[in-house]
Amino acid sequence: MSELITAELVLLDADLGNSTSEVIEKLAGLVANQGRATDAAALAADAKAREAKTATGVPGGIAIPHCRSAAVTEPTLAMVRLAPPVDFGAKDGEADLVFFIAAPDGADQAHLKLLSKLARALVKKPFTASLREAGSEAEIVELIRAVVSDAPAVSLPDAAPADSPAAPAAPAVATKKIIAVTACPTGIAHTYMAADSLAQAAGEMGVDFAVETQGSSGSTPLDPAVIEAADAVIFAVDVDVRDRGRFAGKPVIQVPVKRGIDEPEKLINDAIAASQDPQARRVPGSAAASSEESAGSESFGAGLKRALLTGVSYMIPFVAGGGLLIALGFLLGGYAITDVADQYLTENTLFNLPEAGLLAYLGAVAFKIGGLSMGFLVPALAGYIAYAYADRPGIAPGFTAGAVAGFMGAGFIGGIVGGIIAGLACRWINSWTVPRWLRGLMPVVIVPLLGSIIASGLMFLFLGGPIAQLTEALNGWLSGMSGTAAAILGLILGLMMAIDLGGPVNKVAYSFAVAGLGAGSVAENPAPLMIMAAVMAAGMVPPLAMALATAVSPKLFTGAERENGKAAWLLGAAFISEGAIPFAAADPLRVIPASMVGAGVTGSLIMSFDVLSQAPHGGIFVFFAMDNTWPMFLLATVIGTLVSAALVIILKKYVRKAPARAAEQAKAAA
Repeated sequence: MSELITAELVLLDADLGNSTSEVIEKLAGLVANQGRATDAAALAADAKAREAKTATGVPGGIAIPHCRSAAVTEPTLAMVRLAPPVDFGAKDGEADLVFFIAAPDGADQAHLKLLSKLARALVKKPFTASLREAGSEAEIVELIRAVVSDAPAVSLPDAAPADSPAAPAAPAVATKKIIAVTACPTGIAHTYMAADSLAQAAGEMGVDFAVETQGSSGSTPLDPAVIEAADAVIFAVDVDVRDRGRFAGKPVIQVPVKRGIDEPEKLINDAIAASQDPQARRVPGSAAASSEESAGSESFGAGLKRALLTGVSYMIPFVAGGGLLIALGFLLGGYAITDVADQYLTENTLFNLPEAGLLAYLGAVAFKIGGLSMGFLVPALAGYIAYAYADRPGIAPGFTAGAVAGFMGAGFIGGIVGGIIAGLACRWINSWTVPRWLRGLMPVVIVPLLGSIIASGLMFLFLGGPIAQLTEALNGWLSGMSGTAAAILGLILGLMMAIDLGGPVNKVAYSFAVAGLGAGSVAENPAPLMIMAAVMAAGMVPPLAMALATAVSPKLFTGAERENGKAAWLLGAAFISEGAIPFAAADPLRVIPASMVGAGVTGSLIMSFDVLSQAPHGGIFVFFAMDNTWPMFLLATVIGTLVSAALVIILKKYVRKAPARAAEQAKAAA
């Protein structure tokens, strides 16, 4: 460990370029020149790949680029004091102290140990001040050797002074065991981005960590033994946690999923603090307790938002699979398949094909499966809204109320209303004080029975008819939209899709489109399909625009942003709006307005061009679900992408922001 750093691995007041990539390349070359790496280019590539995942800049003018690489022959620490400083993605500005950690491939513990000890030292202002004041490379080496070699193995650093800038997240006590669950409404991007961010931060902090992603591709539950051994749990979720009772009694930190991406270190430290606080909030031990806690700890509006997002989260797989299958049915069997599908499936088999042939028969199969899947849209929405309020006892009453809404023609609005009533009714019933002998029957008999009677009874007797009339009027209004009215609706939906990139406003627009998809048809009611196309195309614009902007004007973006821009091409093409989040997080006042303008233009053009989409997701990869309107879909998306990319380039060139540290210094001087 004493040879971890030498004077030859230190550069003082050096100009290594204007980007993270240039700094990393030169530090990698420095390591290779000292015989500690076999290939400088390979080491730099590995470090830049790590930087692209999460920027390594931390508050206080510090950056810690690092990687494990097969090119490294021994653990190495190189350090540069930059002049001028370079932006490594920290929220408070550029970094002038850069520590480059290069560990051999597979040296996990050594890598994490180095990061942990360095971070502990960098929290202390006297240490960073001494690095900035050091007059020679040898002095730097002695300072770093002292803290890396002698730092206690397990300890929490001193707290930063109250008047100091935000310090790097303090490494946690290594013996603590933290678990997490991440989940977002669509389960496509945020769920996994938050899980990766938390896992990376936990590794750097030396925390024993495990995470369960409850995403659209399924969930592998945490081992019960891991849950039992955990000191605390983090719920980074926008929807309800599945099987929450598994975590009963554990200290819990619950936050929106995006905070798992933006503040992973803080969440882990908060979880550790909660594990040491006897008064910390804990996961309730039963459905009733969960309902009571929800009622007491969140407002009605917050509970309603959570319930709606939960319902949408569980509904989307039915719609996604069903919509794509219906589109595939049309592709194979033509649009006439709607009239003959039932006949083919009852009178014919794979060995007794109809006169139209094999493709028509397979088209009928795909169309029918898709239609049946779409039939679960409203019941699933209502069932899981009720689940969000009342846990498992609410599912059956919610599904039943949703089925009633469908039977009465009340549509997705009726499903939402029925699900809310079912959930609230079940939560209320579950709060009753009953004899112990009856308590076992409550969740499986009493609550579902009475909840179904209340919710479905109200839908039949009072609410279903008026909501059905409202739904019919809304469908009529949408079907009659054309010209300016349709363009304005597309503009509004486009703005909503880009304003928070997967957040609540984005999900409202997406849910509105998905919920109406089941009522749409190419021949008779194309308006819902146009709305779906507008929402999907508008959601593709922000990541595509950022990808284009980084390619056209790379000097306006950091090295990490340029790497993110490469990935954003595919994310945008697949309709994953979250691909623009790294750019928006670093520069929201310029990226978000530019994204909104382009997305609004695209949404308006889609509605004006009468573009249709029978698929709720997939971007350009589901072109076959757009009938013959896909060329106009591409044209509208390209136009919006060009508009947003041009705007963000103009704003970055002519509307500059001063680094936070420079602004603070100017303010102090004044």
